[in-house]
Amino acid sequence: MAFMKEFHDLEIQLEDIRSATNNFGDENIIGIGGFGKVYRGSITHSHSKRQIMAAFKRLDRRYGQGDPEFLKEIMMLSRYKHEHLISLLGFCKDDGEKILVYEYASHGSLDRHLSSTSLTWRQRLNICLAAARGISYLHDPNGTQQRVLHRDIKSSNILLDDNLNA
Repeated sequence: MAFMKEFHDLEIQLEDIRSATNNFGDENIIGIGGFGKVYRGSITHSHSKRQIMAAFKRLDRRYGQGDPEFLKEIMMLSRYKHEHLISLLGFCKDDGEKILVYEYASHGSLDRHLSSTSLTWRQRLNICLAAARGISYLHDPNGTQQRVLHRDIKSSNILLDDNLNA
């Protein structure tokens, strides 16, 4: 498939993902979405050659998504780079598996923190501004990319890093 040749440098071997997630062990599940289960694990980053934490989104066709969504996500997310968007690190399409590998957001989704009294108003405002900047980039990327309308903006889709940056 000519399309996939363009993204060959993003391919990650299934055995590396199995190793990183302890063979998709339940102890590594960090979420479940419309695509399937999401796992965390440590993997060697292809460019820096350092071990990094990553999130592995494993397609489960029972959730209604399939190959078109998998390919669309690779195509879209590999082209959009912004400090307030989660980066696509790679993908796997071995043995019938379809797995997307993302930058890991250690504090998870915003919805888990909204009722917490430890989240200050300044942090809440910074999260709102960062999320707005990411959405603005997608909706109006100053002519550098095709415009993207997110269509599913909610607190469970806003992820937070080690420093609570969105």
